[in-house]
Amino acid sequence: MKVKGKHYRSLWWNDDAEVLEIIDQRWLPHEFREQPVSTMQDFADAISEMRVRGAPLIGATAAYGMALAMAEDPSTDNLNNAWTFLEKTRPTAINLRWALNRCREFLEPLPVDDRAVAALKLAHEIADEDVEINRNIGLNGLEIIRKIAANKPAGEPVRLLTHCNAGWLATVDWGTATSPMYHAHDADIDVHVWVDETRPRNQGALTAWELGSHGIPHTYITDNAGGHLMQHGLVDMVIVGTDRTTRSGDVCNKIGTYLKALAAHDNGVPFYVALPSPTIDWTVSDGVAEIPIEERDPRETSHIQGTSLDGSIGSVQVTPDGTSSGNPAFDVTPKHLVTGLITERGVCSASEEGLAAMFPEFT
Repeated sequence: MKVKGKHYRSLWWNDDAEVLEIIDQRWLPHEFREQPVSTMQDFADAISEMRVRGAPLIGATAAYGMALAMAEDPSTDNLNNAWTFLEKTRPTAINLRWALNRCREFLEPLPVDDRAVAALKLAHEIADEDVEINRNIGLNGLEIIRKIAANKPAGEPVRLLTHCNAGWLATVDWGTATSPMYHAHDADIDVHVWVDETRPRNQGALTAWELGSHGIPHTYITDNAGGHLMQHGLVDMVIVGTDRTTRSGDVCNKIGTYLKALAAHDNGVPFYVALPSPTIDWTVSDGVAEIPIEERDPRETSHIQGTSLDGSIGSVQVTPDGTSSGNPAFDVTPKHLVTGLITERGVCSASEEGLAAMFPEFT
């Protein structure tokens, strides 16, 4: 997508410097910073510290990390060491392990001397595939929005609500939940997006920054406002992303998603999940019981980052001294609360049968 008129992906390969470049998302939406990632520790820090974030982008970043490892030492021991080193960085998003497994399974049978070139080529392929997956999710989600728009009174926008940032910043490009929004806007469908703040890291601010850059009307709201808006008929559709979806259709996403699904269910508002196929964990059936939920630094809840009146970026404490903070980063929305899964191949029910019909090669 574009930043001040220039097209960016969330990560890109710098051929001249032979290094991966990323957008350091810790500073957004207040400051746009580009950063090279040139060591294995850089890759681990970029993922764990959320310089890159979002399941698809984490996976693509890890693939480039494996490419760096093979450039430094293409031995099988180092291949396995790199897999282990990167796999520990984030426990919940399945795309990380998906990308690492794909790299190792592809590289291990190759002659050692061929691995470095092959690993970088594969990382490029994974990044390009992610862009195409998300573009197709957008086209499939567009048809849902188009149908809603056809039944709206003249002059009234389709009002969408989203939680967290499942935008192009969370993927290589397009985003998952935002891709249908971009496609609808570009198709001249009048949309308005309610953007949840998504405490504690306020990732909704990234969504607002994205949508504003693309000219899409939106309003930033507190996390607890969504139910009220649904009660008053001000939400036509909820659309969120996912960090891991079980083979049965349970959806793990940013903390607070479950509450939005409950409110949508109670008010008859369709609740859709934008689901790229690499985010499906075919080994897991019960999301609540089996998906590990990352517990992040309590400081993320006790402090908040923003821009002060003098324009400087800083962090302030919002809790009393001595107060302990819990910070589970994700929750699980059971399949019965999900209206449908928007995949790159089409829209299906949140069920084992629906996913199996959409992706028969994995079942």
